Amino acid sequence: MTLPFELFVAMRYLLARRKQAFISLISLISIIGVSVGVMALLIALALMTGLQGELRDRLVGAAAHVYVFKAGGFENVEQEIGRLRELPHVTGAAPVILGQGLAQAGDKALFVTMKGVMPELEATVTEVKNRLQAGSLEALETEPGEMPGILLGRDLAENLGVYVGDSMEVLIAEERLTPFGAQPQKRVFKVAGIFNLGLYEYDATYGFIHLDVAERMFGRSTSAFIELRVDDLFEAEGVAASITPRFGPEYQAQGWADMNKSLFGALWLEKMAISITIGLIVMVAALNIIASLILLVMEKSRDIAILKTMGSSAASIRRIFVLQGLIIGLVGTASGAIAGVLLITILDRFKLISVPIDVYQISYVPFRLEAGDFLVVIAAAILICFVATIYPSRQASRLDPAQALRYQ
Repeated sequence: MTLPFELFVAMRYLLARRKQAFISLISLISIIGVSVGVMALLIALALMTGLQGELRDRLVGAAAHVYVFKAGGFENVEQEIGRLRELPHVTGAAPVILGQGLAQAGDKALFVTMKGVMPELEATVTEVKNRLQAGSLEALETEPGEMPGILLGRDLAENLGVYVGDSMEVLIAEERLTPFGAQPQKRVFKVAGIFNLGLYEYDATYGFIHLDVAERMFGRSTSAFIELRVDDLFEAEGVAASITPRFGPEYQAQGWADMNKSLFGALWLEKMAISITIGLIVMVAALNIIASLILLVMEKSRDIAILKTMGSSAASIRRIFVLQGLIIGLVGTASGAIAGVLLITILDRFKLISVPIDVYQISYVPFRLEAGDFLVVIAAAILICFVATIYPSRQASRLDPAQALRYQ
C-alpha cells in the first residue's frame, strides 16, 4: 500500500537526517511537549473529578439528600413524614433533632454534635446502619430505666478512648432547675455502636442518640427538621424546590448540593484553574511546532520550488506541512493519553497520594477520568496542533519558485 504523496513527503521531512537533524530534534521536542501537556492535563482533571465525586458520594452517604424545616417546628411528625413521603422521587423520611454537648470519658473531654434519630427511619435516609464498625443502630432502642445508648463516630470514640459497652457523660448547656438552682444537664450514655461514615466531620464530632432522649434533653423545637432521601441524587434540588409551593411558605427545604455549594464551587474553580494552567504546556508545544515548521520551510525552500516547477499545487504544498504538524500532534497526543491513563490507573488503584483528612475529609486522592474530559483534552490538543500549522504551511505554499532557485 503506497502512501499519498503529501503524507510521504511529510514523513520524509519529519525523519530528516544529517544536515536536517536539528529540525528533527525540534520536532521530537514538540512531540514530548504535547505528550507531557496531554498527560498532565488528563491527570489533573482525573484528580479533581475524583475528589469531587468522592466527596459527593460520601456526603450523600453520611447525610440526607434534602432537609425540610418548618417555622414553629413539626407538631405531628408522623403525619408530616407521610405527606413528604408522597412527593415524587422521595424514598425515605426521618425526623431529626440536633444539639451540642461536651462528651466526657475519664479525663478526656470533646465537643460533640448530638443527633437525635428514630433508628428504623434513620436507616432509610442515611448510610449509618451500613457503616457501623461495631454495635447496632437498633441498640438505641432501650427500655424505660435503662441507660440510653449512643453511637459514636470512629475518630470521636478513639479520641475519647471508649468502645462498645463503655459508659460516658454528655454535658449540655440547657439548664434545668434543681434544689440547688439552675444547673447544666449531665446525662450518662452507654456506647451502643461505632460508625465510620468516611467523612472526618461526622466521624470526629457526631453522636447518634434516640429521638426521645434528644427531645428530653434539648426540647422538640431545638433544630428540629425532617431529612429526605430521593431515588436519584440529582433530583434532590427539584424535590427541595417543590416543597414550599406545595406545602406553604412556612416550609423551607434545602438540597445537599445547595448546602455544600461553596465546597463544590471551590473544587470546580480549582479544576478550571489547574486545567488552564496545565493547558499552557500544550500551547508551548504548539509554539515549538510553529518554530520547527518555519525552520523546515526555510531549509526546504529549494525542494518546495522544485516540487512547484514539477507541477505540485500550492494546496498540495500546504497539505504537506499541515500533515507534518498533525503527525507531531497525533503522536504526542496519543503517547500522552496512554501514559496519562496508565498513571491515573496506578495512582488510583494503589492510593499513592495522601491528603490531610481534617482538611479534605478523605485520607487519599481518588482519580476518576470521565470520558467527556478525555475526549475534550484529546480534541483540544489536536486542534491546537492543527492551528499551529496554518501559518508555516501558508508561507510554504506562497513560496515563489524563481526566487527560491535564484541563489541555489
